[in-house]
Amino acid sequence: MKIKMKDGSIREAGFEEELGRNAFWHTTAHILSQAVKRLYPTAKCAIGPSIAEGFYYDFDFDFRFSEENFAEIEAEMKKIVRENLQLRHFTADRETAMRALKERNETYKMELLKELPENEEISFYQQGEYLEMCAGPHVAYTSAIKAFKLLSAAGAYWRGDEKNKMLTRIYGTSYPSEAMLEEHLNRLEEAKKRDHRKLGKELGLFALFEEGPGFPFFLPKGLILKNLLIDYWRKLHTREGYMEISTPILLNRQLWETSGHWEHYRDKMYTTLIDGVDFAVKPMSCPGGMLVYQMEPRSYRDLPMRVSELGLIHRNEKSGTLHGLMRVRCCTQDDAHIFMTPEQIQDEIKAVVRLIDEVYSYFGFQYHVELSTRPENSIGSDEDWAMASDGLKNALEDLKLPYVINEGDGAFYGPKIDFHLKDSIGRTWQCGTIQLDFQLPQRFGAEYMGEDGNKHRPVMIHRVVFGSIERFIGILIEHYAGKFPLWLSPVQVKILSISDKYIDYAEEIEKRLKKEGLRCEVDGRAEKIGFKIRTAQLERIPYMLIIGEREVKTKSVSVRRREEGDLGSMPVEQLLKVLSEEGSQEA
Repeated sequence: MKIKMKDGSIREAGFEEELGRNAFWHTTAHILSQAVKRLYPTAKCAIGPSIAEGFYYDFDFDFRFSEENFAEIEAEMKKIVRENLQLRHFTADRETAMRALKERNETYKMELLKELPENEEISFYQQGEYLEMCAGPHVAYTSAIKAFKLLSAAGAYWRGDEKNKMLTRIYGTSYPSEAMLEEHLNRLEEAKKRDHRKLGKELGLFALFEEGPGFPFFLPKGLILKNLLIDYWRKLHTREGYMEISTPILLNRQLWETSGHWEHYRDKMYTTLIDGVDFAVKPMSCPGGMLVYQMEPRSYRDLPMRVSELGLIHRNEKSGTLHGLMRVRCCTQDDAHIFMTPEQIQDEIKAVVRLIDEVYSYFGFQYHVELSTRPENSIGSDEDWAMASDGLKNALEDLKLPYVINEGDGAFYGPKIDFHLKDSIGRTWQCGTIQLDFQLPQRFGAEYMGEDGNKHRPVMIHRVVFGSIERFIGILIEHYAGKFPLWLSPVQVKILSISDKYIDYAEEIEKRLKKEGLRCEVDGRAEKIGFKIRTAQLERIPYMLIIGEREVKTKSVSVRRREEGDLGSMPVEQLLKVLSEEGSQEA
């Protein structure tokens, strides 16, 4: 595809490339906006960027818009595609640009224009009669957009501010062929079936209440799942030489000023007064970890010092961004901080990368890596940032791990490596992070006695593997579609009695399995066995044991496996061997 850039140049890029995809989706957003303006001339356009797997556009309608309007908009979009309109790029001075927007009554664009630098040339793209103030990039002709679909409409505050007017956001996607679009739509349907909010409720894992938006409640089965993940996490970190600590949820303002969070992260922190002093509920655990490091003098012999923490953190996320377990206001972050000498940077980063790779491979995830560089609101010297960025790059290159650069998306105190998981239906999730930090040790005055007898400043790694336990559970629910592997299933075995005459034997089996450490339940309800089997299937139970007259007489169990169905009758000892072998392979 030919891509028109802001500077007027033309580049070639395929849809498989990020530049090509973004230009393709961005152009489709313009086609959507042009169709809306043709059909509803009084509508005002706000913004319409490309996003992951598609695009959206925000509109201000003077009538009650609904998804019932999609059909006529899509029909008009098809006309625009058939017209094969060229996307022409040009620039205008500020006065000309303002006049053009005013003639079209585009008040939202005018507001954006007023915030641009006075002497900046304003970039426009035009297709037919439609004019858009936009930096691009775009494809050269509308006919390149072969297949598209409007997906949903939702409310969105202008500029994400709840004090501003609520606009209508139309989401959509597009592809170079109908086959690719159909594949994507099928994937979206599969994603709906796997929605962790739906399955979490059906499987009794967690609950969300109006009394605590963004604060999930874990139910008994969900807490089993959470604790199993934590047990696995602890086992790995003990093996890797981490010392686990627990730091307070509330710490005073002075600490957060020292760390830089009060200045750079204040809008996401919950605060309170205690004895007339400002305190903040921790949004992350690193400043507490710094205090632990400084409790006593440290020597180079103590380093690397690996400190892990399952920290309960709180962040003031906007209500419109909350989403089940994926975006919450309270979560358990599987944090760890490594204090080390500069010479140890490479080895420690590589060890963390190997640990993260082990965990993701264990759960069946593929992943790709991004190296996020210095953001605008950063702290620290150019020299420190260059050293930190080089440290991360060199570690990735030593491991021969491919990565892409994500410019300007680092933490305010240091660059980071982000791990993006790919789940069983091809979606990506950002989870693991490794951040290399020269700033916090400096701000806290952290030191160690070097081999040369002089004091030196340690370097610090911040890292998470799961990201947060809650979000990782949400991802796992959707990745497995609720069908957890045996070791991770809250209920591993369901014992189903054909009638209440066999309850005693069913409970005897339950007692035997529990003695072996298995999680099991008896379904002794006065229901037909077919109904009980269907219920257990809906609950995604890995194993079902049918208990009837024959099983009581032969002291056996009739076994059904979730994926394979009927396995036939077997003695309990044989069943225990099967369960043990499967569990040991997974855990």
